Amino acid sequence: QAQLVESGGGLVQAGGSLRLTCAAPPRTFMWYTTGWFRQAPGKEREFVAAISRIGTSKYNEDIVKGRFTISKDNAKNTVTLQMNSLKPEDTAVYFCAAAQPGAPSALATSYDNWGQGTQVTVSS
Repeated sequence: QAQLVESGGGLVQAGGSLRLTCAAPPRTFMWYTTGWFRQAPGKEREFVAAISRIGTSKYNEDIVKGRFTISKDNAKNTVTLQMNSLKPEDTAVYFCAAAQPGAPSALATSYDNWGQGTQVTVSS
């Protein structure tokens, strides 16, 4: 399995922005659907956004509400989650995950390759 490495997390004030990046070996994202999930302390892992190999995206609108954008750059072998207007409730560990080619899925069980996660903390 290709190793997925997340970066870009950190501490930000409410209303601020962060850009999370998921990096993988060359051509990984040309073939796989890629998703972002998050897990806050004491809570279950939840779907945030996903993008297919052809660029079709899917969002958890209950969370995103127009604030986040997922994108991919095949040349750079990255999938990015741009997060704007961050709220304290967005605080969580954010994970990148890859699934077999297909429509973007919100189900964690669809993904069989996970990164280690990156911490996002939003202060009020």
